Amino acid sequence: MAEEKSYYMTEEGKQKLEDELHYLKTEKRQEVVERIKIARGFGDLSENSEYDAAKDEQAFVESRISHVENMIRSAVIIENDNADSSVVQLGKSVTFQEIPDGDEETYKIVGSAEADPFEGKISNDSPMAKSLIGHEVGEEVSVVTPGGDIQVKIISVD
Repeated sequence: MAEEKSYYMTEEGKQKLEDELHYLKTEKRQEVVERIKIARGFGDLSENSEYDAAKDEQAFVESRISHVENMIRSAVIIENDNADSSVVQLGKSVTFQEIPDGDEETYKIVGSAEADPFEGKISNDSPMAKSLIGHEVGEEVSVVTPGGDIQVKIISVD
């Protein structure tokens, strides 16, 4: 049997997944079942697009439930209570500046399960995070990106 993947996340990220799972199991599942019942009432199922769409949605919801349950079961909570405050690590926010004259950018490094670049959260599997993790405030780091290599200077770690 294949080894299960660990999902690194904050306590807040795990709570969001638990909330999503609760919603999917209690509300969304019932909505889809109701849609299927209504679509069945339209007659011949072989040419019933509403029924097909509802069944597709049901498959998606059940797949998502399974995936979220697996993520929660394999969750590894990020704790940085005793961590060195000047070293970039999973669960910390890092501010850096592109060299020579880029703007400062701040991102929180989180597990892939809760990454959301629009909220300033990047995955620990991203090229940027992989390059920054383990480095300290003041260090200059080369980051390999799809658009080419860039140099950044770490300004702060929170």
